[in-house]
Amino acid sequence: MAEHRTMQRGALLDAARSLLSEGGTEALTFPALAERTGLARSSVYEYFRSRAAVVEELCAVDFPVWAAEVENAMERAGTPEDKIEAYVRRQLDLVGDRRHRAVVAISASELDAGAREKIRAAHGGLIAMIVEALADLGHTEPRLAAMLLQGSVDAAVRRIELGAAEEPGIVADTAVAMVLRGVRG
Repeated sequence: MAEHRTMQRGALLDAARSLLSEGGTEALTFPALAERTGLARSSVYEYFRSRAAVVEELCAVDFPVWAAEVENAMERAGTPEDKIEAYVRRQLDLVGDRRHRAVVAISASELDAGAREKIRAAHGGLIAMIVEALADLGHTEPRLAAMLLQGSVDAAVRRIELGAAEEPGIVADTAVAMVLRGVRG
């Protein structure tokens, strides 16, 4: 029985990812989750008490997955500059990933304090990865520089998400060039 519940919970999270990717947080409703999974709406409430609870669980499950991917890309890089470039590029590469699109939608939305706190904590984990590379470059304010650098990444993510006129590769190249010039300055 527990295995069945785990499968249904997984199906609900998958449906939530799809709904978020397709229509942002407005699309994430319990009737839509019920319809996507074939569960009764009352069953959806057995797994999650609110939309925010669904969002919090997605953050808990999905943020670490791509934080690990960013970390792996950084570990393969040699110099601090290469690590910074890997940090920016890997996040932008992941924009096309369905999990990433779901979390981008989550990050852009109005959420309750609990969900926002979970997102901030997850972003904090990403930022912590880059602080060390910035310190290695001799930055006197590596934590501040890391937060500003992540702001540039977030802006590039939004640009790609919007389907802007530029190709995603051009957005990535421009973001990397700006960030590297900035951190060397």
